Parts: sequence; C-alpha cells; structure tokens
Amino acid sequence: MIHRPTPDAIMQLGLGFWGSKTLLSAIELGVFTELARGPADAEALRKRLDLHPRSARDFFDALVALGMLKREDDQYSNTPETDVFLDRNKPSYLAGMLEMANARLYGFWGSLTEGLRTGAPQNEAKQGGNFFEAIYSDPAKLEAFLGAMTALSMGANQAIAQHFPWSDYKTFIDIGGAEGGLAVQVALANKQITGGAFDLPVAAPFFDKYVESFRLSDRLQFYGGNFFEDSIPKADVLAMGHVLHDWNLDEKRMLISKAHEALPEGGALIIHDSIIDDDRRENAFGLLMSLNMLIETPGGFDYTGPDCCSWLAEAGFRESRVEHLVGPDSMVVGIK
Repeated sequence: MIHRPTPDAIMQLGLGFWGSKTLLSAIELGVFTELARGPADAEALRKRLDLHPRSARDFFDALVALGMLKREDDQYSNTPETDVFLDRNKPSYLAGMLEMANARLYGFWGSLTEGLRTGAPQNEAKQGGNFFEAIYSDPAKLEAFLGAMTALSMGANQAIAQHFPWSDYKTFIDIGGAEGGLAVQVALANKQITGGAFDLPVAAPFFDKYVESFRLSDRLQFYGGNFFEDSIPKADVLAMGHVLHDWNLDEKRMLISKAHEALPEGGALIIHDSIIDDDRRENAFGLLMSLNMLIETPGGFDYTGPDCCSWLAEAGFRESRVEHLVGPDSMVVGIK
C-alpha cells in the first residue's frame, strides 16, 4: 500500500491552541469545581457559570471531545482526573500552573516569533519590567506563582523523596525552594531529615504556611537570601528544582559552584528540570520549556543531562549521574 501524506497531524498541532485555551478558560470559569458539586445539564451548568447562551453547549461538548468532561443522558460531569486535579476545593488541586499559563503565558507566547528573531524576553520585560520582580513584588501574583511551582514539581518532588538514597544523609535544603514543596515531600518520606528551603525573604510567609499545614515546622525552616548575592546555606544535600534553567550559562556555572562550596565532602547536589534528552528529539516538553525560558528570561535555557554533568565536573564534583523522575522531568545528581 502506498503511503500518502495527509495534513492531519500538521493541522492538529497548528491549531492546538484552540483546545488549550478551551481547557484554560474552563479552569478560569470554574467548570470543574462547579461539576464537583454534581452533574448538570447544559442549561443548568450555563446558568451556574453565568455564560451566554450562544456557545455554551459547544463549549461543554468540546470539553467532552477533548476528554476533560463526561456526558451521559445530557448530564455533564467531571472525568476522574479532572475531578481530582481541577476542583479548586480539593487539596489535590494542581491547576495553579495552568492558571498562570492562562493569566500570563498564553498572551506572551503570541510573541514567540519576535522572541526568536530578537533573542529578547516577551513578557513584562517588554514594558521595562522584570519577570521575577513583577512576581515577587505582588503578594497575590507571588502566591499564585509559588502554588504553580509546587503543582508543576509535585510528581518530581515525590519521586526524589522516594528514590534518592536519603538514608545516607541527615540535612537537606532546597535552593530556590519557594513554598517548600520538595522539602515537605522529603521530610514526609524520611523521618531523619531536617532542613528547609532557601529563597528570597518575601517568600517566607508562604513557606511557613505551607510547611505548617503538614505539621513539619519543627523540622523544616526558611532561610532568606539571594543566591546571587548571599552564601548558600550548608547541608548534606542541596537541591535546585526548576531553578537552573532560568539563568544563562555563566549564571548556571556560578550557582553550581556556590552549591559545591556549601556542601561537605560526600555531599550531594540534586538538580531537577525538564531535562532534554541527549539526542534532542524526544522530550518535546523540555524543548518547549526552553522556549518558554526565551519568553520569560533574558538568558535562560533548558539543557541535556551531559550538559549538566559537564558543568558539575567543572565545579569540582567527583561524580554525577542522570536519573529519570516522572514524565518529562529528570534529575542530575552530583557528589562532591
């Protein structure tokens, strides 16, 4: 049989933003939170969400076709996944990153072509702002951002907490640890571990609140500082999760070097990101994340495992290894 090319995959990818924005708007409108209260027909759901009659049914049925809702006997309901992860009232709610994508990134990605031509960020920086300053100076934006980072990293955090050889160590600090997502998972899974997270002082109240919700305040504490200006706190194990990709090559090397200085002999540095596969053809999420660093930062980029291992060797780490975590995320572990 002769294979004839079709445009199906091209069109699906090229118009993929249709489905993406449909999901993001559904999260913004609270569709999944509303349906967590119980199934509803199209008219009842439309009224509860205060939507115009014109396209509400198409909107709900598009979510059915996209696999985000179920419909039986004209009653709409959540799927098992959307019920667990997209209901704002459940502790398992993980859409913080998607809320940020809807509120910020969706519009900024419209300027990707300009970013590719200029090499310049396409976010708040275009109006003379700074991404991190804009986030960290606004308590509401900061809370949303820190929650998004926790959601984005939860699977990787749990894998690190379960599979890294923590029995060999006693202290741990997460560098750029935000509200303490990784520190909490490590402490929950390893009762001998004490430590905490190091981040800008403004993040302290959010860390304290999150850690206290797990009753871990006696073992985890917040260390305030700027990792470019201040020394990194000392511990047996340090981690940088979704941190290194924010910075240019010189800054990456500097942060790794500062971590090396803070570790004891035999100490470990865990670096985890959506690390690009060695052949740079399979981990599409990691490559798209690197494009997101173009949108968001002046010099950030994602990288392969061998890239990171070479930086660790330059800083003086005697050995390193790459381990897959979950989904697109992997970690590189360096031993001093």
